[in-house]
Amino acid sequence: MKLWGGRFRKETDSLVNDFNSSIQFDCRLYREDIEGSIAHARMLADCGIISREDQESIKAGLEGILADIEAENIAFTADNEDIHMNVEALLTERIGDAGKRLHTARSRNDQVAVDLRLYLRRELGEVAGQVLDLQQAILDQAKQHQSTVMPGYTHLQRAQPISFAQHLLAYGEQLKRDVTRLEDCKKRMNICPLGSGALAGTTYPIDRWETAELLGFDAPCSNSLDGVSDRDYALELLGDLSILMMHLSRFAEEVILWCSWEFKFIELDDAYSTGSSIMPQKKNPDVAELVRGKTGRVYGDLMGLLTAMKGLPLAYNKDMQEDKEPVFDAIDTVKMCLPVFTGMIATMKVLPANMRRAAGGGFINATDCADYLTRKGMPFRDAYTAVGNLVYYCTENGKLLEELSLEELQNISPLFGEDVYEALRLEACMGQRRSWGGPAVEETSRQIEELTAFIKEHRHE
Repeated sequence: MKLWGGRFRKETDSLVNDFNSSIQFDCRLYREDIEGSIAHARMLADCGIISREDQESIKAGLEGILADIEAENIAFTADNEDIHMNVEALLTERIGDAGKRLHTARSRNDQVAVDLRLYLRRELGEVAGQVLDLQQAILDQAKQHQSTVMPGYTHLQRAQPISFAQHLLAYGEQLKRDVTRLEDCKKRMNICPLGSGALAGTTYPIDRWETAELLGFDAPCSNSLDGVSDRDYALELLGDLSILMMHLSRFAEEVILWCSWEFKFIELDDAYSTGSSIMPQKKNPDVAELVRGKTGRVYGDLMGLLTAMKGLPLAYNKDMQEDKEPVFDAIDTVKMCLPVFTGMIATMKVLPANMRRAAGGGFINATDCADYLTRKGMPFRDAYTAVGNLVYYCTENGKLLEELSLEELQNISPLFGEDVYEALRLEACMGQRRSWGGPAVEETSRQIEELTAFIKEHRHE
């Protein structure tokens, strides 16, 4: 008979039993379930609700079950539906009546809620650590390429000269926000639902603050209905992971472009590339492409849970069993993507000459030419028009701005002097951009220092 079977007189249909069961995916919560049960039993004993002898027996029995699970000596069964009832059934089988007292002042509703929070809290920290690893790989590459000139793009059109370091550090900034979002999510997640019961708390004189403290939570949740029906923390985490994957996908798209023959700004390491089954010359950026593709999968996990939750009345509904698979899938996907993406970035070979060659075309020093005239006294809008005329002249005559003679330049404006050629040199254009956050070496050095400090600080939180 099932643990909840007292009111029933017929066995559950086998199809319903399989349909209702969640043990095939929530079995990964075994450690958290046992941890929560040990804390619950300790609180029950401290409050005089169960004997100290029963509490010690429960604790020893649960620790034995944990050891056996981790030694792969236990096979879970769908007859007991979920991880909570599997563990409780095993405990009762091993220690008798004391095991039956564990569920006093508790429901599966608050039990699963605390298990999931404990699990996600730990996983969240692991994901944040992997993001920091990626930031370190970015940092290591950026340090080597502060003077590497490349074209910056808007609309995928060459726009202005920047350094490869600045481009990489932009992703470092995005990942900073990802780390702090995960940390903020952890703060809101760190409230304990245990003791909420099925929805209305309990008549037993429990101490929810003790349970929260034993499990490392900041406080118990303030409302028992909210405690068992809230999945905001799971949705918030899925949202954070979706934004993180969006950042990885954007980065992946650039890696795919950069390693194409049309760009050839980088070459991926053989260990992070694959070949073609028919074209022997191919070196495919499959890691980047898979990360780009798996981003949609994580988005789907978020949309799935949002949809499952959108029409649910308080408090618990069985629909909420659908929270675990998308959350587990998203975490597994992100944790699979981050290490390989980090390895790909850490081992890629940068080709500065190709970047510089690309930067030489597309008139990306045109804004600097306008700034030159502005410094000579011409209003910027007039300078903008004058340089636009120069660019038109160049395109008609197959020249670059820096290839024009002084006479050609002065035909547009007499303000041009010999010093314009230094102003148009790409390295000078980049080096003069010393405004906060710009590509000048002194500015990327500051950004590198900030990112270094960020990684160090958040490694120890």
